[in-house]
Amino acid sequence: MKLDRVLQLGNPLLYETSEPVKKSELKTLRPVFRDLHDIILEFRAKYNAGRAIAAPQIGVMKRVICWNVDTPKVIINPEITFLSEELMELWDDCMSFPNLLVRLKRHKNCTVHFRDENWEPQVWHLEDDLSELFQHEFDHLDGILATQRAIDDRSFKWR
Repeated sequence: MKLDRVLQLGNPLLYETSEPVKKSELKTLRPVFRDLHDIILEFRAKYNAGRAIAAPQIGVMKRVICWNVDTPKVIINPEITFLSEELMELWDDCMSFPNLLVRLKRHKNCTVHFRDENWEPQVWHLEDDLSELFQHEFDHLDGILATQRAIDDRSFKWR
């Protein structure tokens, strides 16, 4: 079961900043892309949730996000180029602490630039839950967990 590879809250690797991917590393990272997508599907089957995962969550310290909202996508070396001033408040969850919910605020809209798995440049303009999802995964690349973005010390609850 690949889901067992997901690092859990408290693991020191979750708090480290990941390194950019070089084009020359694509071939060696392809198995990681497949594993991350498999983990999303396993997580969905077990928890009825899960749309994306960042490579650092399995100890691969590279700036990679695997996304499976409508179709599987690989996001490499993302950069957020716009964050709206308007915020939304929500209960966030994470594969690294699947039964804990955290109340936090995220930007309602964002624009992101990245490379896909074929090293082609991409631009996404995201809103609402997709904006929130991207910001959550992007935080993982910088070693930031949703628990660190909690609104206050009462912003935690069990699923």
